[in-house]
Amino acid sequence: MGRRKNSNNNNQGSMGFTNAQHQGTKIRFQGEDEELTTENSNLDESTVTGDKAIAMDDDSMCEPDVSFVDGDDDKTSADYYFDSYSHFGIHEEMLKDVVRTKTYQNVINQNKFLFKNKVVLDVGAGTGILSLFCAKAGAAHVYAVECSAMADMAKEIVESNGFSEIVTVLKGKVEEIELPVANVDIIISEWMGYFLLYENMLNTVLYARDKWLVSDGILLPDKASLYLTAIEDADYKEDKIEFWNNVYGFNMSCIKKQAIMEPLVDTVDQNQIVTNCQLLKTMDISKMVSGDASFTVPFKLVADRDDYIHALVAYFDVSFTNCHKLMGFSTGPRSRATHWKQTVLYLEDVLTICEGEVLTGNMSVAPNKKNPRDIDIMIKYALNGRRCVVSRTQYYKMR
Repeated sequence: MGRRKNSNNNNQGSMGFTNAQHQGTKIRFQGEDEELTTENSNLDESTVTGDKAIAMDDDSMCEPDVSFVDGDDDKTSADYYFDSYSHFGIHEEMLKDVVRTKTYQNVINQNKFLFKNKVVLDVGAGTGILSLFCAKAGAAHVYAVECSAMADMAKEIVESNGFSEIVTVLKGKVEEIELPVANVDIIISEWMGYFLLYENMLNTVLYARDKWLVSDGILLPDKASLYLTAIEDADYKEDKIEFWNNVYGFNMSCIKKQAIMEPLVDTVDQNQIVTNCQLLKTMDISKMVSGDASFTVPFKLVADRDDYIHALVAYFDVSFTNCHKLMGFSTGPRSRATHWKQTVLYLEDVLTICEGEVLTGNMSVAPNKKNPRDIDIMIKYALNGRRCVVSRTQYYKMR
């Protein structure tokens, strides 16, 4: 999985939602016209009205006890994932993501009635920031589960802020620990990865739900949706992919074949978007099972203008539907940038598409069999246009 460097995204906006897109009804999120410093959402209503999104048919964060300095030579890729959350840099990036952190804070602060005298489980607590928000909002007790060495820092942070009597930090895997209580009233977690499902943290949230959440308990967030669109991206594809055709006079195109299979995590300029934004999949975290994170869905992307298509772009949004008013955020290219950015999947073909023409296909998504924290993606697409006729299947690996 690659990342573009020195890219910026100053696009702002907010986005509408699944049923609204399907029925033509506008749903607004609380405070969506106000600054994120005081409100919660960057969800872009333009996805409903501007992108004409087409709704078609219609979840484990834990890091083992890894020291900051570890000389083991037999680590698996999963071990490196665990260890990455032991370092403060990744937590700094997430905490400074205002869209992410402020939305969670607003969800908790503006819905204190949900938390008052309730027992809360924070899955993948990291620094403990969500646990502290919940404690401050009136939770009776919060159990913050963190598997990485950051758990030790979280304990110190909780003590330093005077919440030791309310927040208990538990170091270990959710699947292996024992809570001091039989049930919890609320599970809160920031489980989303790149492409929504990268790192497979969702399965741990589902495990915790099935083991500890009371029958009428609340999951925060409880809905997540994955979207797809298409972009023109000639300059960067030339630099990223076509570069390997001639490297100082040598043919290294064998690397090109691998490079195009690696999705790129990057911010996309909204002006690059060529088609509508298509809803691929909506997940109800309160009802789904782990197998639902593997799926095959159709897509239909309609060109808004005459242009070229070099890549498909995936992004997601999440919502908190148990709040007094609908709250959530989007990671889309028409919304304020987040640390998740968007996921760019380059096509082998350069597609010439005319306004109104349709790029159809199917996307299959599944955890990698050897390392379920990685994702395997297959895309079948076809275009039968006036200037371009193509049909192809491509495979991608998020590693």
